[in-house]
Amino acid sequence: MAYPGSAASLALLDRMFAAFNRHDAAGVVATMTDDVVFDAAAGAEVHGTRHIGRAAVEAAFAKLFRDQPDVRWDEVRHYPGDGFAVTTWTLRATRPDGARIEVEGIDLFTLRDGLVSRKRAFRKERPPLQP
Repeated sequence: MAYPGSAASLALLDRMFAAFNRHDAAGVVATMTDDVVFDAAAGAEVHGTRHIGRAAVEAAFAKLFRDQPDVRWDEVRHYPGDGFAVTTWTLRATRPDGARIEVEGIDLFTLRDGLVSRKRAFRKERPPLQP
């Protein structure tokens, strides 16, 4: 069942993932609230590495784009709800050591005032593929 804001949420998430695939960290955070919380898929904490605020999130994605200059999110599908959304994707990238990454993942989003206020990333763990 579609809710009244679903078209706007789809457009927002489409803009976000287009910015991801352009490697435009500023464009990514333009879809987020000033106080956004991003829990990365990996990190020492149970929730992964947590980045709070637009500046921290932008820096995290700028580093990812530098470290993995061919990173892409493909097969992206959005499922908006009332105040939340789920996005599934396949991430493909080459690590600095030349090994390739190809994994399925999911983002759980909290939406507020037409923007993303929280992004929680989860992905399959798989050994890197040899170059």
